[in-house]
Amino acid sequence: MYKRIYDEVAEETSDSIRRNEVSAMAHSIKLMTIAQTSGIETKEAIEAMFFTSRLWTVFLEDLVLESNRLPKELKAKIISIGIWALKYLEALRHRQKKDFKPLIEVSQTILNGLQART
Repeated sequence: MYKRIYDEVAEETSDSIRRNEVSAMAHSIKLMTIAQTSGIETKEAIEAMFFTSRLWTVFLEDLVLESNRLPKELKAKIISIGIWALKYLEALRHRQKKDFKPLIEVSQTILNGLQART
């Protein structure tokens, strides 16, 4: 009986986490889309860079935990994407890149994958 209750709670928690990930990624995309329109040297761009950088940092921190039950291959691929995203954001911050579009496209793909799992 306790195992069934534990499994139900664990499943609800997992679903809640996934919904939060979807919401956060969608918000990141929204911020980057606004920044893409307003320009790289605007407060909207700074907000998008900060939020998206923090989001990917949280994702990466979670992916390296032993408790993360994603398959190792999938974790490795998402970690690679996360490292790329953080490097791209750093290049935006240093004005070496001037376009959010590649990051928006990758983020949209990640969001689509997260939504397919909910």
